[in-house]
Amino acid sequence: MTFYCRNANIILKRYEKYEDGDKMSIKKIAQMAGVSPATVSRVLNNPDYHCSDPQKRKRIWDAAMELDYVPNENARNLKRGKSTESEKTYYINVLMTRTEENQTDPFFAEVLHVIETEIHKQFCILSKVWYMSVFSDERQCRLSNLDKLVDDLFEEAGGKSDGLIVIGKCNKEALRKLNKRFKNVVSVNRNSTRREVDEVTCDGRKIASLAVEYLISLGHREIGYVGESHNEARYRGYMDTLVKHDIEPTVGYIYETKQTEAEGYEIMQKILASDEIPTGIYCANDITAIGMLKALAKSRNRYFNISIISSDDIEQAQYASPMLTTVALPKEEMGRFAVYLLMDRIEGKHKSVVTLELQGQLMKRESCMNLNDSNVNDYYI
Repeated sequence: MTFYCRNANIILKRYEKYEDGDKMSIKKIAQMAGVSPATVSRVLNNPDYHCSDPQKRKRIWDAAMELDYVPNENARNLKRGKSTESEKTYYINVLMTRTEENQTDPFFAEVLHVIETEIHKQFCILSKVWYMSVFSDERQCRLSNLDKLVDDLFEEAGGKSDGLIVIGKCNKEALRKLNKRFKNVVSVNRNSTRREVDEVTCDGRKIASLAVEYLISLGHREIGYVGESHNEARYRGYMDTLVKHDIEPTVGYIYETKQTEAEGYEIMQKILASDEIPTGIYCANDITAIGMLKALAKSRNRYFNISIISSDDIEQAQYASPMLTTVALPKEEMGRFAVYLLMDRIEGKHKSVVTLELQGQLMKRESCMNLNDSNVNDYYI
């Protein structure tokens, strides 16, 4: 049904009414979060906006979810002279599988910020955000009652679940159960789901290959790996690239870690204390690599350099010293396309499983050097 009115003042008054309602909602969120309405608007509309207190963003989105906040589409349509016939408002949930809430990986946090903002722009409601690393841990999944875990999530959503976005690697059986229960599911990941659900991916195997190829181009052949190795695409990419160049993988150069800054620091301390040290290291994610650089900061008196390259390109990467060489993942596109793909499936516009693969980009910075360059390098943050 199309809305017609000869009196522009009527349109303006209706728009102002809707706009006032939207402003009241923003004021309520601001009161609940203890921030200004301007800060609420910036956080809801800009994934790159940085709050002075990182917890402010969380409080704002927690309040928005509690209020089931959605921008007033009628006000915008009236302003643009479009139809006022309202469309269905969808409730979207997000499951973070690689991190617990109190131990956030900046990469996944940055992807989540993009998704939050895009859900807002699509006039949908962000209903729940869950942090459950159990879903990415193969051993824990084998020991857990996956049916109960999934059912509990669905019950917690309280019927407000038109779609689910899974951010991070997820156990295959758990993903199948999530897809069966939530029906409309999209994965955002470095590891392919192998067509279990719609997915937006930046292939971890290719990411690792690009990184290791760069180390090899600099003359490195003693190349280590820091990260998860079980059922991990980046580890397979690391191994494949070494074999491709007739480099025998060295078991002692492979360091299993949960990929946190603290563990990166500890791993580098172990490397520095060992008898055999790789000249180059591919670290599976940036935050772990930054921990490694911090450990190197306390070893400036060492007579050797270690080239470190990682993947993600989180914000801290370009501010580390030396600036971290990494493979940038297109976080903005990954987040936006995940929401687009989910909306398309919810509205029944596609039935087949869709895989959208994006490419990583090598960011050459200061933490990698040619093997022939034997000058001592100071590592510090």
